[in-house]
Amino acid sequence: MDIYLELVDKQLKQEDDNPSIGIILCPSKDKKDVEFALNIFHKPIGVAEYKLTKELPEKLQGKLPSAKELSDKVFNIDNKLKKKR
Repeated sequence: MDIYLELVDKQLKQEDDNPSIGIILCPSKDKKDVEFALNIFHKPIGVAEYKLTKELPEKLQGKLPSAKELSDKVFNIDNKLKKKR
């Protein structure tokens, strides 16, 4: 997680952006697992439980990008990073 956050901070973050944080999604928050997993991190990390559903809740529909939009965004970021090297 630290590596990804460092890449975001160095490559994508703008001067007026808030500090980057990592979010770890888990099927359940086990205190020991979280404690060991986060013991070595130096940047802020959030931990949250999640539940799988077959459909997006109505209140979130239209507010989240589609799978294709996410894929395109990742592809564009990857291309930008390759060009900077």
